[in-house]
Amino acid sequence: MVSWSCGEDRGGIPFDPDCQRCPRLAGFLGEVRKAHPGYFARPVPSFGATGPRLLVVGLAPGLHGANATGRPFTGDYAGELLYRTLHQKGFSSAAESVAHDDGLELSDCRITNAVRCVPPQNKPVAEEVRNCLPYLRDELSSTGRDAVMLALGTIAHKAVISALALRQREFAFAHGAEHTLPDGRILLDSYHCSRYNTQTRRLTADMFGAVVGRARELLDRQV
Repeated sequence: MVSWSCGEDRGGIPFDPDCQRCPRLAGFLGEVRKAHPGYFARPVPSFGATGPRLLVVGLAPGLHGANATGRPFTGDYAGELLYRTLHQKGFSSAAESVAHDDGLELSDCRITNAVRCVPPQNKPVAEEVRNCLPYLRDELSSTGRDAVMLALGTIAHKAVISALALRQREFAFAHGAEHTLPDGRILLDSYHCSRYNTQTRRLTADMFGAVVGRARELLDRQV
């Protein structure tokens, strides 16, 4: 069984756009570039405000989404619900993210992924999540002490907990869960806004809107 522990390396490092820490993912990206020459097909950088008050953490770039466009949650179904909801709650200048150069801006919000490269079948292995933890730590360290983090799915949730060197058993994932972390920041959980989750009604627009709305409520209280 592969451990989620972050081990002794607890430092964050700036994102490396040429990262090849994971041989399996680097090899898969090479195959994708050959099959889709017009795709971005590199490690995907985070998108949004510097020093955000809301940090959204997803799973990994989608093959025909962020991996194609170079912007998180842009180009596939998962991004439709995410950006529409962020717009409704005042975090995004537009309800739809079409391309990396479409002029959309995020306000007090930043979007990143637990794993920066597209994984085969959208399923990163634990070692790949661990390899990306230093990048996630760097993102987490850029938020203020009054920040809210929103984890989309179990893997993103566990990655945040590991990046912060906290114990998984003390912060269990559950949709709608609200965790007050030792440093005072808040971690909110939601099911991932994937096509599968929304089509099966595991996650509805109202359910997702309630979680993002809670983030807005928490941040507005601090103003």
